[in-house]
Amino acid sequence: MTDLAPLDPHVRGELQAEWDHVPPAPPALRAARPAWLSPRVARTEVLAGLVVALALIPEAISFSILAGVDPRVGLFASFTMAVVIAFAGGRPAMISAATGAIALVVAPLVADHGLSYLIAAVILGGAFQIVLAVAGVARLMRFVPRSVMVGFVNALAILIFSAQVTHLVDVPWLVYPMVAAGLGIIFGLPRLTSAVPAPLVAIVVLTGLTVLAGWELPDVGDEGALPDSLPFLVLPDVPLTWETLTIIAPYALGVAFVGLMESLMTAKLVDDITDTSSDKTRESWGQGVANIVTGFFGGMGGCAMIGQTMINVKASGARTRLSTFLAGVFLLVLVVALGDVVSVIPMAALVAVMVFVSIATFDWHSLRTIHRMPRSETTVMLSTVAVTLVTHNLAIGVGVGVLVACVLFARRVAHVVEVERVVEGDTARYTVDGALFFASSNDLYTQFEYAQDPPRVVIDLSNAHVWDASTVAALDAISHKYETRGRQVEIVGLEGHSAARYERHSGQLAGSH
Repeated sequence: MTDLAPLDPHVRGELQAEWDHVPPAPPALRAARPAWLSPRVARTEVLAGLVVALALIPEAISFSILAGVDPRVGLFASFTMAVVIAFAGGRPAMISAATGAIALVVAPLVADHGLSYLIAAVILGGAFQIVLAVAGVARLMRFVPRSVMVGFVNALAILIFSAQVTHLVDVPWLVYPMVAAGLGIIFGLPRLTSAVPAPLVAIVVLTGLTVLAGWELPDVGDEGALPDSLPFLVLPDVPLTWETLTIIAPYALGVAFVGLMESLMTAKLVDDITDTSSDKTRESWGQGVANIVTGFFGGMGGCAMIGQTMINVKASGARTRLSTFLAGVFLLVLVVALGDVVSVIPMAALVAVMVFVSIATFDWHSLRTIHRMPRSETTVMLSTVAVTLVTHNLAIGVGVGVLVACVLFARRVAHVVEVERVVEGDTARYTVDGALFFASSNDLYTQFEYAQDPPRVVIDLSNAHVWDASTVAALDAISHKYETRGRQVEIVGLEGHSAARYERHSGQLAGSH
C-alpha cells in the first residue's frame, strides 16, 4: 500500500478510510495468479532447480559416454529437454533430460553411423511421439496394474543405488565418511529447518570442506570436460533417402516408445506423490516436441528422469513448472559460466544425494506386506523388478510386468466360468455362467457329455458373455462334435454384442470344425 505518512493528518485520515473500504480482489483473479509468484513457493522452486541441475551434470556426462558421444551432447540435451518440457509438458515439476534408457537405445546407431544419424533419429523419434500422443497412447496407462507400479518403483530405486557403486569402488577412504556425512545432513537437516533443501546444503558443505581442507577426492571434473559455449542450431548431415530412413526408423521408434513409457510412468508416480492429476496426452506430445527441439540443437534426446524428479519433488518439495525450467537454465549456466566451480564438487556429495533418493523411492511397505499379498501380485512385482535389473531398462521391465499380469489375470478368470448340466427327458440343458474368451473357452469344450447326452442339447448363454472369436470357434466345435453323433444342438440366450459377434463369426472360422 502507498505510504500516507507525509500527508496532512486530516487528509491522511480520509484517504485511509477510503482505502479500508476498497474490496479485496475477486477470488477468481487471486486464483489466476501463478502459484510460483508466492515468495515462499518461488524460493522452494529456485533452490530445487539448483539442486537438480547440480545432480544432472555428472549423470548427463555419464549417459553421453554410455551413448558414445561427447559430454556436450548429453549436457545440451538435458538443457533443451528441461526447458522445453517446462512449457510443453503435462506434469508440473517433472524433470526431463538425457537418460540412460535413451542412451542404451541409440548407442548402436552412434557406433555404426555416427552423431549425424543420432540427431536425425532423435528428431524422427520426437515426431513419432507426437503421432502416438494424438493416437491416444496415454490412455494405455490405465492398463498398468499397481503391482507393476510397485515393481517399477522398487527397480528404479535399486538401479539408482547400484549406479552409485562405481563411485564407491577404488576411491580414497575419505569418500566414505564424506558420503556418510552427506546422508547425515540430508536426513537430519529437515528435523531442524526446511527453509533450504537439505541436498543443496549437503553439496555446499561437502564442497566447501573439500576445497578448504585441500583433499584430493574424485570430483565432477573427473567425469568429463564441461562445455564452454552455448548450444546452437544444427541440421543432421544425412542424405534424405529411403536407406537413411530404414537405418534411423528402428532407433527412432525405440526412442519414442522407451521415452513415452518412462515419462508416463514417472508422471503417474508424481501424481501419486503429490495427490494431483496431470495431462498424460499433453505430456506425450510435449516429450515429442522436446526431443525435436533437442535434436535440432545437437542433443542425444531424452525423457523423464525419475531420479532427478524424485530429488525435485520428494527431496526438495517442488511442485510447479518453474523448478523444471530453472533446472535447465541453471544447468547451462553452471557448465558454461561456472564450469570451474562446478568441476570441484566432490562426487561423494552427489552420491549421498542419489543414495538418499534411492532410499526414499523404494516402496518399503511392499516388503513388509509381501507375505500377505496374493501370489499373482507378488509374481508380477518381482518379475518387473528382475527384468528391469537384468536389462537395465525400465520400459522393458514394465512391458514384461504388464504381460505377466495379463497372463495371470487371464488364467485366473478362465477358471471362473461355470457350466451346469440338467437332463429332462430327451433334452440336456447346459447353463453357462461367466466371461468366455480365448482362455476360458478352451476349457468350455471339455465340459460337455458328448457321448451320454440325449438327442437334443440346449446351451444357454444368458449368463455368459462372448468376448472374442476364439469363443465362437469353440462353440462351433462343440456343435459340430454333437452333430457328428447325430444330436441336435441349440444355442440360446445370446444378446447384444455377444449375439452380434456370434452371428458374424459362426461358421466362418477355418479350423473350428
